[in-house]
Amino acid sequence: QVQLVESGGGLVQAGGSLRLSCAASGRTLSRFVMGWFRQAPGKEREFVAAINRSGFATYYADSVKGRFTISRDNAKNTVYLQMNSLKPEDTAVYYCAAGMGSWSNIQSLNNYDYWGQGTQVTVSS
Repeated sequence: QVQLVESGGGLVQAGGSLRLSCAASGRTLSRFVMGWFRQAPGKEREFVAAINRSGFATYYADSVKGRFTISRDNAKNTVYLQMNSLKPEDTAVYYCAAGMGSWSNIQSLNNYDYWGQGTQVTVSS
């Protein structure tokens, strides 16, 4: 079992920045592909970013490419999401997820075995 706990969410003005953290316990994160997803009110949960086990490969949704950066520190069992140039449409609950699945399927929710409880990000205009 892996327990994931997100932190770092909050209220920020458009154009601002936040850094989300996802701390894991129970198993070493280095075994897992890690992803960030988000869910806005009334919408389905959507893929934001993913990082491979070593941290040398990343992938982003088009909507956040160039603004968000995913990273990981396996020694600290933590994954991060640096969010810059935030827009009101980035408002959502953000979830981190850990999966043993294939890198080719990283945008799919089904690729992930463990999920955090989520952290709210609200961007005001």
